[in-house]
Amino acid sequence: MAEFQVVETEGLRYVRVDIQDEEVRAESGALSYLRGKIEVSTPVPTVGRALAATLSDEPWIRPRFRGDGEIYLEPSLGGYHVFDVEDDDWILENGAYWASEGTVDLGLHREAVITSLFAGEGFIDYQTMVHGRGKVVLNSVGPVEEVRLDGEEIAVEGKLVIARTTGLKYRVRRPTRFFSFYLSGESLFRTYSGHGKVLLVKAPYMSQRLMSYMEDQA
Repeated sequence: MAEFQVVETEGLRYVRVDIQDEEVRAESGALSYLRGKIEVSTPVPTVGRALAATLSDEPWIRPRFRGDGEIYLEPSLGGYHVFDVEDDDWILENGAYWASEGTVDLGLHREAVITSLFAGEGFIDYQTMVHGRGKVVLNSVGPVEEVRLDGEEIAVEGKLVIARTTGLKYRVRRPTRFFSFYLSGESLFRTYSGHGKVLLVKAPYMSQRLMSYMEDQA
């Protein structure tokens, strides 16, 4: 089993992956450097996958690394979250996928048009879906908390939920009634309900917050 480790240094965080005759995948452009006997391959996607990627923010190709050695991925002011995919399939927010074991299959999930429009993602919104068994690494702006829903609903503003199990119902709605909504100053809620789990980012890391502030002031 591949070993994923999140390392923090000089205010930055990166992922180190140790493999022994194993295979892992990573986001396109995520590699920093390799050590050991590791082969890199870039399988050509199917026409359907390439078309879906073109219509969304998801990349066409995610390189595969196989062999024995160490893989170091690019550092970030944000962070990374490692979790296990077992019995549930997971839908990942656009840009959240970072790496995974070769035993985890990557697919695509398309949101309903109405939900996609209300969420501000346009008519077509494809997201990465992971299933199988193994470890997955997510790219995150802050610490991640797993929240289990047992017939409940959680409502958040913005993209605080970076992953959810497929059994949950997802929709976008106003937090208040029609006229109160425009007076409240609140944005639309993204709601998740039913039985399953979500991965929630409550607040960004301070370094990430400072960088966002500086970009806004530029």
